[in-house]
Amino acid sequence: MKKELQGPKVENVFIAVVQELGEDNVNVYDVYLLNESEDVLEQILITSKGYTTSKDTGEKIETTTLRRKMSGLIPYSALKVEPIMEDVMALTNEYWVCFWIGNKMYDKKFIVKSDLLKEENFKFIPTLNSKAVLVD
Repeated sequence: MKKELQGPKVENVFIAVVQELGEDNVNVYDVYLLNESEDVLEQILITSKGYTTSKDTGEKIETTTLRRKMSGLIPYSALKVEPIMEDVMALTNEYWVCFWIGNKMYDKKFIVKSDLLKEENFKFIPTLNSKAVLVD
């Protein structure tokens, strides 16, 4: 891509996945947007979808793309994006986040691969007061 078409680099903004035990002792994952910067994120737009390729048939499997608009996110805080059931976490999940800081628009694609959600990758995140996997 031409340099003049690239937007500013997104820094200190993450997607975090928190694992909790839900009903019937089934693992439930909650996805959060974390703002670990000193800036207020405004007019946040997030799209999410899951996808994989069938090992048996080679067919591409894809979920519906979901779109959300969120008003803003203050510095050093988190916003819950969506809950995801364990079977969907077997897919690669993509979150495309777009937001404004002042008069500049930022966007970044976060990829949550299913093999990322291993116990050794969960770290305590003070903003969430919980263990989570950070995706940057």
